[in-house]
Amino acid sequence: QVQLVESGGGLVQAGGSLRLSCAASGRALRSYAMAWFRQAPGQERKFVAAINYSGSSTDYADSVKGRFTISRENANNTVYLQVNSLKPEDTAVYHCAADQRSYPNVGGRQRYDYDYWGQGTQVTVSS
Repeated sequence: QVQLVESGGGLVQAGGSLRLSCAASGRALRSYAMAWFRQAPGQERKFVAAINYSGSSTDYADSVKGRFTISRENANNTVYLQVNSLKPEDTAVYHCAADQRSYPNVGGRQRYDYDYWGQGTQVTVSS
């Protein structure tokens, strides 16, 4: 079992930046593909970014490409999402997720591709 806890969310003005963190416990993350999803009020949870076990391969949703960066530090059992040039439409609860089935590749873009989820951290972007 892997337990995931997100942090780093907050209220920020449009154009601002945040760094979201996802800390894992229970098992080492080094064999897991990781991802970030987000869920806005009244909407489905959507894919944001994914990274493979080593960090050598990443994938991004078109809506965040060039603004968001996913990274990981396996020694610290932590995954990050650097979010820059934030827009009001980025407002959502951001969740991290872990998947072991896709090893050694980057994981998929669907919720069912991931087995473990965190509770999320709220990001609110004001205009």
